Amino acid sequence: MKTKQNIFKAIATVALGFGAFASTQAQSNLGAACGCPPVASRPEIVVSTLPGYTAISGTYGGELTSGASFTCQNTYILDKKIYIPSGQSLSIEPGTVIKGAANAVPAEATALVIERGGKLFAAGTESCPIVFTAAADPMDGSYAISNIGKWGGVVILGRATNNLTLAANGPYVPGGAGKLAVADGLGTIEGFATSNTQDQYGVNLSAGETFNDDDNSGVLKYVSIRHSGAILAVGAEINGLTLGSVGRGTTIEHLEIVSCADDNIEFFGGTVNLKYVTTLFGNDDMYDWDCGYTGKMQFVFGMKSDATSSPDNDSGIEADGDDNKSNLLPRSHPVIYNATFMGNGKATNTADNTGLAGITAKELTEGEIYNSVFANFKNGLWLVKSLSGNRNLNAGNGDSWHNWTNILPAVANTPTTSTGNGSQSLKVVCNTFVGVTNALTNGSTAIAPGTADYIQFDETDMNDVVTAIPGFDYSFALNTTTNVFSQKNDVTPNPALGIAGCPTPPVDGFFEPANYRGAFSSVNGENWLSNWSYSHVLNATTGVRACATDLNLDGVTDVNDFLIFAPAFGTSCN
Repeated sequence: MKTKQNIFKAIATVALGFGAFASTQAQSNLGAACGCPPVASRPEIVVSTLPGYTAISGTYGGELTSGASFTCQNTYILDKKIYIPSGQSLSIEPGTVIKGAANAVPAEATALVIERGGKLFAAGTESCPIVFTAAADPMDGSYAISNIGKWGGVVILGRATNNLTLAANGPYVPGGAGKLAVADGLGTIEGFATSNTQDQYGVNLSAGETFNDDDNSGVLKYVSIRHSGAILAVGAEINGLTLGSVGRGTTIEHLEIVSCADDNIEFFGGTVNLKYVTTLFGNDDMYDWDCGYTGKMQFVFGMKSDATSSPDNDSGIEADGDDNKSNLLPRSHPVIYNATFMGNGKATNTADNTGLAGITAKELTEGEIYNSVFANFKNGLWLVKSLSGNRNLNAGNGDSWHNWTNILPAVANTPTTSTGNGSQSLKVVCNTFVGVTNALTNGSTAIAPGTADYIQFDETDMNDVVTAIPGFDYSFALNTTTNVFSQKNDVTPNPALGIAGCPTPPVDGFFEPANYRGAFSSVNGENWLSNWSYSHVLNATTGVRACATDLNLDGVTDVNDFLIFAPAFGTSCN
C-alpha cells in the first residue's frame, strides 16, 4: 500500500511540474513540433541587411525589392520600417519569431508594411505559430504584458473599396490623425510621415483606377503580434494590425494581438474578413473601423488589461462611418456574429476615451452585430446623435443614432420626420450585455428602461441586459509586471446562451453554423484559444485546453487531472 502511495505522489509531482513548465516551453521552444531549434539558440538577422533592401527617402525604412523568406532557424530583427513592394512577397515559416526594434524617435518606429500589390504569407500552425514581438522580449513568458508600444506593428495595404475623397477628407496631413486622402479613393495610413506611395491604400479614382474588393494581400494564420503600437505622432499610433483597403481575397484566421498601445486592429475601409481572432491587454479599442469598412467577422474575442495599468482602455468596438465626418458612401457596414468582449469596469474617461462601451457607434457608422456577449463595460451600446460638422443634412442623413433607431433627423424646409421613415442600417440584435452600468446611451446620456428607445433595444432587437451569466465570469486579477493571474476569468457560458428567434449566421462560404451567443461553444467547456494562444501561456482563462493532459480544462496539468484519469486507466477508448 505504501508503494502505491509513493507512486501516486511521484506521478502527481510530475504532473504539477509539467503544468508550471508548459507555458515557458510554449515560448522558448516555439516551433519544436516543426523541427525548429530553441528560440534562444537562433541567430539574429537584421532585416535591412538582407539582399535587395533599398532605402526610401522619408519613410525611415526601405523595400525588400526581391521579397524574402523567413525561416524558423533564425530570429529576424525589424530595425526600420520594412516594406514589401508590389509584385513581391514575404513568406514566413511556421515557428518563426520576428522582433521589432525600439526607436526613441516616434516617426522612426519600426514596422512591417505590405504595400498595395505586395503579399505576406504567414501561415503558422496550431503547434507552430508565428510570433511578432518586441526586441526585448526573451520569449520565455516573463516579458511583462504592461510593455506596450515597444515597436510599431504590422501594416497591410490593399486596393479594396474605401470612401475617401480629396474634397471632403483631405488634403493629407503628414504625421497627423484624420485627413487621410491623397486623391479620391486613395489615402495614407494615419500617422505616417510622408505621402509616399509606399504608405498609401486604395486606388486613385481620379486617375481612372478601380477598386478591387477581392484583392489578395496574402495569408495570416496562427500569428501572434505582441507589444506593438508605437507612437508616430501625438494622437497617431501604429496599431497592432493596421488594414488599409485590404480585400476579401486575404485570409486572416487564428490571429491574436497582445499588449498593443493603440487600437489592437484598425480597418481603414476594405472588405477583408476575420475569423478566430483575439485581442489581449491592449491600451485602446479592441477593434476599430473607419472609411467604409464592409467585411465580416466571426468568433472574435477581446480581453482588456486592468484599468490601473492601462488607463486609456476604451471600447470593445469603436465604429466610424468615414474619415473626418464627411458623410460619404459607402458607409462602414461590417457584419459580425459570435463575439465576446471582456472589459475592465473602467468608469472614468480620459482624453482619448469616448464611449467606454462594448460598442461605441459614432460618425454615421452602419453595421450588424449579432449573437455576441459584452461584459464589464461602463456602457453597453453607446450611440452618437450629434449632427454638427460636414454632414449633408439636406440629404436627410443622420448619425449612428438615426441609423439604429430607423428615424431620420429633421431637415430644414421639410416636414417634421416621423418614426420609421429611415432604414435601420445599424443593427445590434440578440446580444447579451452583462455587468454594464448603462445598457444604452445617446452619447453620455443614459436611456432609461421603459422608454421607446430602450424597448427597441431590449425587446424588438432581443438584446439581454443581465448582472450575471451561469458559467461565465468576467472578473480577473493579474500582476501586469510578473504576468501572474491570481484570478482567471471564464469566457464560456455554460449552459450556452440560446439564440431562439434570433438571426443565424448566413450560409455564404465564410460564416459557420453557431447556435449560441458569444465566441465560444459550451460543449465540453472547451474553446478555440487552446494550444497556441498567449492567453493559455499566461493561464489567464479557464476552459482552455493548454495541452492534452489538462483533462478538467482549468488551464494547468495537476493532480486533479490525474484523479480524472486514474479511474479510467486500462479501459478501452473505443
